[in-house]
Amino acid sequence: MKNETVKNNVADFLNKYSIKNKRVLIAFSGGNDSMCLLAVLLEFKKDFGLDIVAIHLNHNWRGEESLFEENRCREFCEANGVEFYSETLSDEVKHTETSAREARYEFFNRCAEKFKTDIVFTAHNADDNVETLLYRVIKGTGIKGLCGIAENRDIFYRPLLTTYRKDIEEYISENGLTPNQDSSNNSDKYNRNFLRMKIIPRLEMINKDFKDAVNNLSGLAKDNEEIIEEYIKTLEKPYITDNFISYSSAIQKRLIYNFLALNDFEYDSKTVSKLQKFILENSCLKNGKTISLADKTFLFVSSKEIRIIKEAEREGIQVDIDGEGIFDVGEYLLKVEKCTEKPSEFPPDSENILYADLSKIDFPLTLRTRADGDIIQPLGCGGRQKLKKYLNEKGVAKDLREKMPFLCTGSEVLWVPSVGISGKIKVIDKPTHILRLESKNG
Repeated sequence: MKNETVKNNVADFLNKYSIKNKRVLIAFSGGNDSMCLLAVLLEFKKDFGLDIVAIHLNHNWRGEESLFEENRCREFCEANGVEFYSETLSDEVKHTETSAREARYEFFNRCAEKFKTDIVFTAHNADDNVETLLYRVIKGTGIKGLCGIAENRDIFYRPLLTTYRKDIEEYISENGLTPNQDSSNNSDKYNRNFLRMKIIPRLEMINKDFKDAVNNLSGLAKDNEEIIEEYIKTLEKPYITDNFISYSSAIQKRLIYNFLALNDFEYDSKTVSKLQKFILENSCLKNGKTISLADKTFLFVSSKEIRIIKEAEREGIQVDIDGEGIFDVGEYLLKVEKCTEKPSEFPPDSENILYADLSKIDFPLTLRTRADGDIIQPLGCGGRQKLKKYLNEKGVAKDLREKMPFLCTGSEVLWVPSVGISGKIKVIDKPTHILRLESKNG
């Protein structure tokens, strides 16, 4: 009797995320995992209406062997009617696990844009999750790190994450598939290979169900993370300084951790404690103070807010809007006035006129150029997202973003003139204010 574990897990995954009648990309190295995933997706292609594209990055580390594997992937796709696309990595990329991973995900994102889809499948499995979690424990991690590999993050989906390698290998054998065998997988000079080949087998001598135990721990960590994040979402304006310093030390550290993670900065407990101390020591400064986070990137703390700025942004627009009136903002004038009656119709987002309900928003606000760490809660969405992602989705050209003015409260954007608004200032009954942004030069 055939082992149906892989097929059942993938079918459950496709149903869980409602992946039907969509174009999907699959990161296809031609190894056991991706070969298995592609074969299963082909079995479900008709039932789920999948338009499958296999994408392959030739890392160019093993010369002819790498080229041979790429050609075998292409041949498999041609034989099975799958569109195939590949690129070869530059020789200039460092031959390290970290550099390779970064290059892969840059490639995946380029392919998502090229093929106009927001679904990229990678073939990480349950054994990969064990190796990842164990590596993080060795290097040092917190609860979030114990969550392991995410089943879904942004455009990336991992249908095999609950499937063990032994079931994948059984599917491969039963279906007569001949995957690529990367010779580098047999070298224990790479950290993951060392864990897989040397460490995990010894741990299984202590507990034969070690992998299950680790994956169960990962699941418990995810449950606890959801509880923590749900609580964090209830906090009002956590990066307004008065609010921040009123929280317990544990919550402050968590907010700093989230702040760094959201902006892709390196972090550890020592860094978090250092930044917490800096914030508390400078939270009373009206004009604020900065501490370096990375090259030309700083954490700014004042008596009003906590946010990330870049050296180049220090000369940008930043004007406090403390109520009604006309404010001179560089190339612009911002006119803020009370609204006395509800308009018969609201202007479209493309206009630089905003009818807003500011009854739950505290003045002063700030009209300024954007900064790293900015977030927005788009109108009609339940949660917040990075401003960068929001502007990408709205199709705002990158060369315009540095010059645009944004109406903000701390690091949260309330209005992107001519683009859209935050759900936090949407009008339900009657607007409290009318805002008009005018260019001085027309």
